[in-house]
Amino acid sequence: MRVAVVGGGISGLVAAYRLRQALGESAELVLVEERDRVGGILRTVDIDGDPVDLGAEAFVGRRPEIPELMRELGIEDQLVFPAGKRPLVWSEGRGHRLPERTLMGIPAAPESVAGLVDADTLAQVEAEPARPLRWKPGADVSVGDLVGDRFGEQVVRRSVDPLLGGVYAGLANSIGVRAALPTLAAALDRGASSLTRAVSEALPPPSTAPVFGGIRDGYRVLLDALRAAADVKSETGTAATRLTRTATGWQLDPIGGVDAVVLATPAPVTARLLREVAPDAADLAAGIELASSAVVALTLPADTALPDNSGILVATGEPLRAKAFTLSSRKWPHLAARDVALVRASFGRFGDDSTQSWSDAALTTAAVEDLATVTGADIRPLHAFVQRWPGGLPQYAPGHVTRILDLRSATTDLPGLALAGAYLDGVGVPACAASGSKAAARIAAHLT
Repeated sequence: MRVAVVGGGISGLVAAYRLRQALGESAELVLVEERDRVGGILRTVDIDGDPVDLGAEAFVGRRPEIPELMRELGIEDQLVFPAGKRPLVWSEGRGHRLPERTLMGIPAAPESVAGLVDADTLAQVEAEPARPLRWKPGADVSVGDLVGDRFGEQVVRRSVDPLLGGVYAGLANSIGVRAALPTLAAALDRGASSLTRAVSEALPPPSTAPVFGGIRDGYRVLLDALRAAADVKSETGTAATRLTRTATGWQLDPIGGVDAVVLATPAPVTARLLREVAPDAADLAAGIELASSAVVALTLPADTALPDNSGILVATGEPLRAKAFTLSSRKWPHLAARDVALVRASFGRFGDDSTQSWSDAALTTAAVEDLATVTGADIRPLHAFVQRWPGGLPQYAPGHVTRILDLRSATTDLPGLALAGAYLDGVGVPACAASGSKAAARIAAHLT
């Protein structure tokens, strides 16, 4: 058997690994990756002699996929957890504590956002349970429209946008409730009498388990372990250009005939490859928009006076260029032990790709100046590394769940083809890994 996995990000690597487990040593697995490296938007580089992640640097620790993978691959000793410090929200020219008891920044009670929003907005949040709520089960609207109507625009800009910006590089107005907040949509479908009530029902139960986890020496440890365990032939620097059906399987140009294909590619690439074999599916994938972002990693003298917080999120509308800062040396105990302080500055939101055209020097200057503004510290970087992620994150717009259901339906009659990737069921690393496992199971069932 010969199986191609198109796309060398975490989704594709997990798919290849699961296929190797299912099909055994005799199967030929070929990984086709357009970039000259694997990992997709996960990348680890050495800065000042130590590994630093320039894409995702954490995963949701309460999901099982990544810890289970690490145990299977024998790298569980690399699992680390944050120090438990809270981030700040920069709004109206100063830092505020991140609201507690919220669902992606949506408060369950007015006291959650006290001090972050004005008195009129607090009164609106407090009065919201008494206002009639009109929600049709199965409906979908943007998070911004729902929260803005019920709680006011300050809650959207100062509490919700900063968190959604970190997950999707988007805004509340570009993200749908049903895809981004399924537990909230479920509470509304069940007939919650108010948004306040729905948020309270949707909040996860209290837990002492860490919310996030990380990998001590960066995501490349996981990527390298997956690649080795999959025993896959890697065709990096190779773009898949055309996919067609044959009498016995598939023709994938330029690598030739295969028995099955996993498309673990971004939505636009998936659309292009599906155009001949499933035009309706291609149209659905092509309708998923992408956001671009950039990360500037800074090393600073260890005694730089950074606040004792895990990061600083920037509210929408602030006169800053960066959208967030991760104070990595405060957030992660293993990074605090290094002889430099490490900070990551993030740029870019959906609908604004302007920072992609900035020079590395301009991005670094903006990172340094904005970091000085939000911390009040004298920022003197020792080194800086710029990483751009053009089209790196899909936008889960209103209607996304239905779009993905229709996309899957439009490919069900294509035996030996499976889809994986961040545009399907979640942009986080665990969700991408789950999509890779699901795609591999579909292919294995077909072939065996």
